[in-house]
Amino acid sequence: MTNDPTTPPGSAPHAVPQPDTARLRRHVEFLAAEPRGRLRAPRGMERAETYVHDQLTAAGWLVQRRPFDVRWQIGSTDRPGHRALALKPRLHRRLRGANLVATLPGSGNGPAVVVGAHLDSVSGSPGADDNASGVAVVLETARLLAEAPMPARVVLAVFDMEELGLIGARQAARELAADGGVRGMLCLESVGYFADELGTQKLPAGFERVFPEASAAVRAGGHRGDFTLVVHRRSSTAAARMWQQAAATASPSLPALLLRDPRPDGPLGLLIGLAVPPLNHLGRSDHAPFWNRGIPALMLTDTANFRNPHYHRSTDVPRTLDYDRLTAVTAATALTALSWPEPERLAGSRP
Repeated sequence: MTNDPTTPPGSAPHAVPQPDTARLRRHVEFLAAEPRGRLRAPRGMERAETYVHDQLTAAGWLVQRRPFDVRWQIGSTDRPGHRALALKPRLHRRLRGANLVATLPGSGNGPAVVVGAHLDSVSGSPGADDNASGVAVVLETARLLAEAPMPARVVLAVFDMEELGLIGARQAARELAADGGVRGMLCLESVGYFADELGTQKLPAGFERVFPEASAAVRAGGHRGDFTLVVHRRSSTAAARMWQQAAATASPSLPALLLRDPRPDGPLGLLIGLAVPPLNHLGRSDHAPFWNRGIPALMLTDTANFRNPHYHRSTDVPRTLDYDRLTAVTAATALTALSWPEPERLAGSRP
């Protein structure tokens, strides 16, 4: 399913090795063996963090553990429940966590393309889809990129405390922007659950009024949850089309639905979201702090609670995921990270 099949000229992605489906499954099974979180499941979080660090190191990446200690942060609660956490606000007096940031030796210090996913889950949920699936893609992308030519600098980031209100990604966006700049970001947010049955894809309240074309595409597909949603802004339109093309090449069973957030990058876009609530659903993950800093970004998602009945529940377990499609998500992500469009092409993209 796609509402924009156009491919930007000259955007053919570089070649990368084929992702390993069995390896992706093993990553998810290890990470989703138990809940993960600094506050309510610290043992599981430490176990998962060690695993991610070791896997990235084994793939040849230099991994930095970047601790943070922040106070009086407006965020959300990580208690379980099927409602979006953005609808459960909380003021955090103090939070201490750590992001993992990885680079390949010799990749330089210029502006980077960041591929990121959050490691934590909500309390009581093993979080196979949300978000062991996204972290598994980052880990397999690390292996693929280590074996491929690297025409551009790529940074891998595994964020802490997304479920508490994007806390880790806020820190990472600021640090990475200062480290040499970020020219693009791919966020993997709940990317492993697919449902081919009619009526399995829901839409947020008010979505059809704000996004009539995307809503029509979902209706035309019988409300099947069989696609990856690629959320982008005007600044990342060319990158979204590139991911769409790469996904179609990787697997005919992975259509991509492109959805452009009409807000501009930067603080103004954040303020507009307060006035148009349906837009807030498009900023519910770790790409949002990059958008807020004016950085082009994509969110790749299976739409989480609008499709997956196990969202934020104890039943979000590895056996519910579609690993063949997760393999195609990985291939498209690695190719797009290697071939992220240059800024001048982004500026010339059609809205």
